[in-house]
Amino acid sequence: MTRLAVPKTYKLYVGGAFVRSESGRYDRVQDRNVPRGSRKDVRDAVKAARAAAGPWAARTAYNRGQILYRAAEALESRGDQLGVARPELEASIDVLVHYAGWTDKLQPVLGGINPVAAPFLSFSLPEPTGVVGIVAPEEPELLGLIAELAPALAAGNTVVAVLSEPRPLAALDLGEVLGVSDVPGGVVNLLSGRRAELAPVLAAHRDLNAIVDVSEDAELGAEIDRLAADSVTRVRHAARATRYDDAVADALGRLEAVVELKTAWHPVGA
Repeated sequence: MTRLAVPKTYKLYVGGAFVRSESGRYDRVQDRNVPRGSRKDVRDAVKAARAAAGPWAARTAYNRGQILYRAAEALESRGDQLGVARPELEASIDVLVHYAGWTDKLQPVLGGINPVAAPFLSFSLPEPTGVVGIVAPEEPELLGLIAELAPALAAGNTVVAVLSEPRPLAALDLGEVLGVSDVPGGVVNLLSGRRAELAPVLAAHRDLNAIVDVSEDAELGAEIDRLAADSVTRVRHAARATRYDDAVADALGRLEAVVELKTAWHPVGA
């Protein structure tokens, strides 16, 4: 007897759970029904990311590296289910492994003792900026997202990502990969839908600390700048990564964009 195939139901990935859009709307994309995220979904995702930010930042750098490496392992084992070309999949895995190696190197590279001409000891330490928004490029749908996701996580931030509008399936599948890895719920939140509708709401959210725009859309980029300025949210506009070398060529620059340096002064001597 020929059985009927059970089509996959795609959902948003928010707070470690797979949820339907609050609005109940769907768009037909790549012959699948894909949830069309709403303004409320953006707010829910930022709330989940904020709740997860403290515990994620409090983990040791070594442990965050272990978790990113485990995510790379999970992507390696389930990658054939994501429907992307093998070179893009392999580059995405390698990018996760690369930034997993950065987690315990941020402090010695970015921090240190500051020479001062006074009887003080001054030193600086890098800290995560908090909740980071990502406006992913239209393509490559997986590598373009992971190239920005990995450094944000390595630096101890939580993430809310607006996915590729025409090709969101691989990134939504990534939520399933993260769900079976050790990434805590709320650390990564993935929203599909219409970029022009979701990205401005994300940029304007006052609980967002930084946003990375990889849309390469000048008009949208200007709107993000205007909205982010109201809440003094840090903005980075970046070209999309189309290969592994693009994603790691300026690794330190990507990391610096999502960290803050905390400087302390202590008196020395009498």
